Amino acid sequence: MIFGRKAVVDLTGVSGRQVDYWATTGVVRPSVKSAAGKGSRREYSFQDLVALKMAKRLKDEGISLQKIRKALAFLRKHFPDLKQPLAELRFLTDGETVYVGRDREKICDTLNQGQFVFSLALGEIIEGLQGELKQFAAPKEENLRVAGQTFTVVLTPDLEAGGFTIQCREIPGAISEGATEQEALDTLTEVLAEHLDQMQEPKAGEGQAG
Repeated sequence: MIFGRKAVVDLTGVSGRQVDYWATTGVVRPSVKSAAGKGSRREYSFQDLVALKMAKRLKDEGISLQKIRKALAFLRKHFPDLKQPLAELRFLTDGETVYVGRDREKICDTLNQGQFVFSLALGEIIEGLQGELKQFAAPKEENLRVAGQTFTVVLTPDLEAGGFTIQCREIPGAISEGATEQEALDTLTEVLAEHLDQMQEPKAGEGQAG
């Protein structure tokens, strides 16, 4: 599953500005696709989202970005097989030091060059993200009134591009999109109104005397 910037922000709670800054400084780079110039989009994996949540958790616990970067430099040097250390290791912090490890028994003090202490699992972050993703990505049905008629419409988040797609159940060909739920509803309202107008227009030849 691929996630665009908007979905990343919504799911991780990390601001868009912070997501961009962490990508350019190497704290959490998108593993699917990096920005390749103006107008290009970064694309993130679920593992990247876990890494962003972990980075946010460390910051919330008082670890500075400088210390996070220092810890990552240590990890990338000593664990070169890891693609996304923040998503693949266990972390613990007391607000001063970042501890990390690969199993439940050993945790490495990354800021003091390798002393082993104790452990913390990623399970809570991963389970939380999975729950948020399930809720966030679930299609949502709503009733839409157009020209005195009620239609059932389905809103589906676009995780990659951002925004929403919307489709009318009664008229499957009536599909639209919008940056927000309301914009999607408004654009589909216009589509349905136009469709109803066309249905009411007399066909060529109708009403003419034979």
